[in-house]
Amino acid sequence: MEGLRDRLSRPRDTVARWIALTTMAAMLASLALNGVVSVFGGVWARPPLMETGLMEKAAAITRIIDSVPPAQRAAIAAAASDQDFSSQWLPHYEDAHLPAIEDPTFRTGSALLRRLLSRPDASIEAYEPADWPSGAASSRYALMIELSDRSWVMYSVPTRSWGLGELPRNLIIIALILSSTMVVALIATRHLAGPLERFAQGARRFGTDFRAPPIPVIGPQEIRQAILAFNAMQAQIQHFLHDRTQMLAAISHDLRAPLTRMRLRGEFIEDAEQQSRLFRDVDEMQAMVNSALDFFRDDARLEEATAFDLAQLLQTVVDDFKDAGAEVTFHGPNRLVYMGRPIGIKRALVNLVENAVKYGREPEVYLEAHAEHVLIQVKDRGPGIDSELHEKVFTPFFRVEGSRNRTTGGVGLGLSAARATVLEHGGTLSLHNRRQGGLEARVVLPLG
Repeated sequence: MEGLRDRLSRPRDTVARWIALTTMAAMLASLALNGVVSVFGGVWARPPLMETGLMEKAAAITRIIDSVPPAQRAAIAAAASDQDFSSQWLPHYEDAHLPAIEDPTFRTGSALLRRLLSRPDASIEAYEPADWPSGAASSRYALMIELSDRSWVMYSVPTRSWGLGELPRNLIIIALILSSTMVVALIATRHLAGPLERFAQGARRFGTDFRAPPIPVIGPQEIRQAILAFNAMQAQIQHFLHDRTQMLAAISHDLRAPLTRMRLRGEFIEDAEQQSRLFRDVDEMQAMVNSALDFFRDDARLEEATAFDLAQLLQTVVDDFKDAGAEVTFHGPNRLVYMGRPIGIKRALVNLVENAVKYGREPEVYLEAHAEHVLIQVKDRGPGIDSELHEKVFTPFFRVEGSRNRTTGGVGLGLSAARATVLEHGGTLSLHNRRQGGLEARVVLPLG
């Protein structure tokens, strides 16, 4: 009883059940459609020479011809003929000039004709156009029925108009079965694919917008369980981000206070050199604290995703550097609409262009639109970075010796923040040395 209750309590709307039901429904639909076609399409589904009424017509004419004197038979046969059906009385079998074939017996219709003629011993033969020699002008469908006095009546038609051949019939049945199966499969897949598409859209939306609403719990049991787990994870991440923001705000306040006190106490140091060193250390610590807090807090990550002109945003970044005295060139289209967080992307691009301006020469920005992604390249003609450090430079607080120092500024968080923003958009950020010297920062952002 417990096992039966467990089976009854299991959810019925599952992927496994839908697959099984789809298979059964497709098979039943195919069988039902085949049966309907066989019943209502009987004219073309029957064997040759078995159209409804054709055998009865031949039997009636044969009985009439057999009941009259031989002198009248030819006239009656001619009178029974029309444009599509020819009947002819022949005193002798040889007068028909029929081809010689191995078995001329009309197997499918002989029994019916003998019963209609009331002559169980009547000889009946049938011929098809394929029985005549190739290219013969006299090729036709012919039906030979023997009369009681051993004469014959021949019925013939030039073409078969009472149904389709075996191959066309089979092809039509196969096409109808495939069509019914496809209809059933499409209905089932739409029921399954709809929740999966909404699940995927919700996951992508949360990847670009941490404040995205939960995904509606709709679909088969397995998909609903996955959506519930994702919504729970989304809620935990949102709660974590909120707590982290509050914590970092408190840390920011607590760290600035002792740094301010250290600077005030430094004012009482009489040794000017020691005082200058202390102030430099305090300023560096203040810059590191501010940069770290900005990186970890990064309110732009909570920015809502929206459609914006990526080409115009890049042009604005380039113009800002030009206003500051840096000769940066832009190559790309005048307009390119992209769906994402414009503030976060702008910060990432500013960091990349700033590195190219600060540590290289001839900075250039390229924008290219492809079918499935957008490519952004920030190039310079500087000293570049050793290939073994291309990944390490994205580590927080890592600085390449010789290119960054306390004088030029920077605490090693610019590239880390830029890659984090690109990854949150589902893209990639990588560095590549140029052949003739210099560095290329390559950003790939997916479309759709």
